[in-house]
Amino acid sequence: MNKSDKIYVAGHRGMVGSAIMRQLLRQGYSNIVTRTHAELDLTDTRAVDAFFAAERPDYVFLAAAKVGGIVANDKAPADFLYQNMMLEMNVIHAAWSAGCRKLLFLGSSCIYPRLAPQPMPESCLLTSSLEKTNEAYALAKISGLKYCEYLNRQYGTDFISVMPTNLYGPNDNYHPEHSHVLPALIRRFHEAKEAGLDHVVCWGDGSPLREFLYVDDLADLCVFLMNNYSGNETVNAGTGKELSIRELTELVARIVGYNGEIRWDTSRPNGTPRKLLDVSKATALGWTFRTELKDGIRLAYEDFLSNPMRAER
Repeated sequence: MNKSDKIYVAGHRGMVGSAIMRQLLRQGYSNIVTRTHAELDLTDTRAVDAFFAAERPDYVFLAAAKVGGIVANDKAPADFLYQNMMLEMNVIHAAWSAGCRKLLFLGSSCIYPRLAPQPMPESCLLTSSLEKTNEAYALAKISGLKYCEYLNRQYGTDFISVMPTNLYGPNDNYHPEHSHVLPALIRRFHEAKEAGLDHVVCWGDGSPLREFLYVDDLADLCVFLMNNYSGNETVNAGTGKELSIRELTELVARIVGYNGEIRWDTSRPNGTPRKLLDVSKATALGWTFRTELKDGIRLAYEDFLSNPMRAER
């Protein structure tokens, strides 16, 4: 990408999109196009087509998505499938129609099978069944990356995809029901500390293993890939490190400063037992993460404290 090329960041107000914006501006890219949801509903095919016909961006970062944790995915699978399918198909198709030079599609590690080999290589996609609790979201993301692949094969486009592990950081969603595990823990322990509660109840038994990537590290990889990678196979984005949910919970409690008891509700679902990405492909391309988990959680908690209204989203 040249510094003057027109770049469209879809979903620029979300955690990932805002991180990509920060990274682009940090690296000197200034011709950036954005639209809020009120200005452009990405599920509206005609509106998206009109936007691309008028703006004709050179590059597209597709970071827009309807996202949520286990509860949100379990309660509204039809909404997660429909809205994500519509917005990503609209943007990818319009980018192709408008002759965009390159598009980067953001997916999720939940696209891989529930019992995939660990760590999970890009090649294990579609080799067995998905985790049921977020199957709808995973199916939408698989469709998006496959559409990019099929356009490349059929029309010679240069559309790539990246599959990040669990993300956290500035501008995260801290809603009590719709957030992912790490921001949910930050909010829960902060509120327990403020209220002087003697214990906090967490879901499951704490045994699942998870990997976490600071969102600004992902943004760095996205810009890196846009400049250095072309190919039909997706690229995993992670740290190659994992810890149990129990260890994560205890770490968040320490950083937030909560000293009460942590209790586990084993009647609640654990989700996928293990989700560690094989990041050897990104490493071979010359990229590696920078932010260690304990440092990233401190930064995320500082962001939470400085933006109290985010907890209401």
